[in-house]
Amino acid sequence: MVNPRAVLFDAYGTLFDVYSVSLGAERWFPGRGKQLAQVWRDKQIEYSRLLTTSNHGAHYEPFWSVTEKALRYAIEFIALGAYSMPASDPFGLKNEPLDTHQIISALMNEYRHLSAYPENREVLEGLKSRGIVTGILSNGDPAMLNVAVKSAGLSDVLDHVISVDSIRKYKTHPDAYALGSNATGLQPKQMLFVSSNGWDALAATWYGYRTLWVNRAGLPAETIGPPPTRVGTSLRDVFSFF
Repeated sequence: MVNPRAVLFDAYGTLFDVYSVSLGAERWFPGRGKQLAQVWRDKQIEYSRLLTTSNHGAHYEPFWSVTEKALRYAIEFIALGAYSMPASDPFGLKNEPLDTHQIISALMNEYRHLSAYPENREVLEGLKSRGIVTGILSNGDPAMLNVAVKSAGLSDVLDHVISVDSIRKYKTHPDAYALGSNATGLQPKQMLFVSSNGWDALAATWYGYRTLWVNRAGLPAETIGPPPTRVGTSLRDVFSFF
């Protein structure tokens, strides 16, 4: 096959580790930081889908707002779990109410500066050296993405940072994936879309992209739809397309 002329990456979960916030969450919920990060992420994606599929996106909210509201849910979920254990009070919740505002402020600040995966720059530089157009295609709103990209030091190796905010519809809506073609002037089949989210890789495959699912967690493949073009365990697997 002809080499892709552009490579677009999902941001959250693919370039930036959304579960790195679990370490900060441990400060507030010892032993349950990982669980909070998982609930937070799951609810974030669930809300984005609800906002897009209910009334054709008329209820849209920017991803930063969605992320904060998902965090509020996750905190309540974890706190209720602690209250359901009358024999113990691991977080001191019965004697001292949670300072929810402080927790949200601290964890949202961590989300603004998520840890970047270590191979990011190596891969992006390798693509640029081959003359390949690079970019991000993300649910994140422009302000979020700007901070994350600058914080990770990737501004100079990305040609495009594309946000669905301009169309007010989240992935997996086809209009979200169409933004890649609009930005690059290329057809989907001329580009590679890379995501660590199986559902994202599936929807991009449906749309017509060549796809790489970076399955870092060793999860089972989706049981609906076509498989991605390729499956890897690191962003470095992008180079198998060249």
